[in-house]
Amino acid sequence: MTSIAPTQNSDQSAAQGMDRSFARPQTLMDLVWTGIAFTLLGIALLPLLLVLGYVIFKGIGRFNLDLFTQQIPAALQPGGGVGSAIAGTLLTVAIATLISVPLSILAAVYLSEFSSKNIADWIRFATNALSGVPSIIVGIFAYGMFVVTIGKFSALAGGVALAILMLPLIVRSTDEALQLVPQDVRWASAVVGASQFQTVLQVILPAALPTILTGITLAIARAAGETAPLIFTTLFSQFWPRGLFEPIPTLAVLIYNFATVPFQNQQEIAWAASLLLVLLVLLSSLFARWITRKSFYSQSQ
Repeated sequence: MTSIAPTQNSDQSAAQGMDRSFARPQTLMDLVWTGIAFTLLGIALLPLLLVLGYVIFKGIGRFNLDLFTQQIPAALQPGGGVGSAIAGTLLTVAIATLISVPLSILAAVYLSEFSSKNIADWIRFATNALSGVPSIIVGIFAYGMFVVTIGKFSALAGGVALAILMLPLIVRSTDEALQLVPQDVRWASAVVGASQFQTVLQVILPAALPTILTGITLAIARAAGETAPLIFTTLFSQFWPRGLFEPIPTLAVLIYNFATVPFQNQQEIAWAASLLLVLLVLLSSLFARWITRKSFYSQSQ
């Protein structure tokens, strides 16, 4: 009995020593890789932080109530704001949303619920190709189709150009959202006597609505920051929007026009508009993530 106990104790101590010898290198490597990961994360976030910091530094000085309510100033004119450009941006984005959202949702419903696999594959391929078309090409297309035809630059032409850019984003997100709805839900709806149209309208679309809203929000955020299509379609104006068939100011084109002018007051307006546009896009992205998280938590509960 007395000879066995020391042997067991020595075996246990040897095992613990081996565990420590294996644990130390593993722990060290974990710390090394964690440090590398955080370093690379910091490097990836550095450009974003620099851009945000510089835009805030340059634009915060003119961030006041006049910025949101006043008309765009002329050269060397004191004061002023970007109220008319905000109104023009909201108008063009609203036109684009009214055009793109119904068409995109109908197209996605057809892809997910009614089309054959071969047709759906071709349409998805065309949608992916459209999402890769440069925005300046879309602007030239809208210029040739609407500006030349109507004979003038207009808010409507700009809204159509932005709608073309929004279409593939909303179609893809809506299509994926509809495919994520479980097939059992469709079968259960069919069992109780609902038609396919009723199933899509009353069951599938409500279930996929949070993800669809996320895609719409991100598409709106992208459209609000586009410049090239609006240069070819809405042109620019310093006055408040006066109709759908008139040139109007927008934030993106204002930044493009005023960022390099030699007049300090217009440069300050351009930086303030840049900060405002960045905040709008950031808030849209945060809203989209909030919708996604809310949908995830509601489904998990």
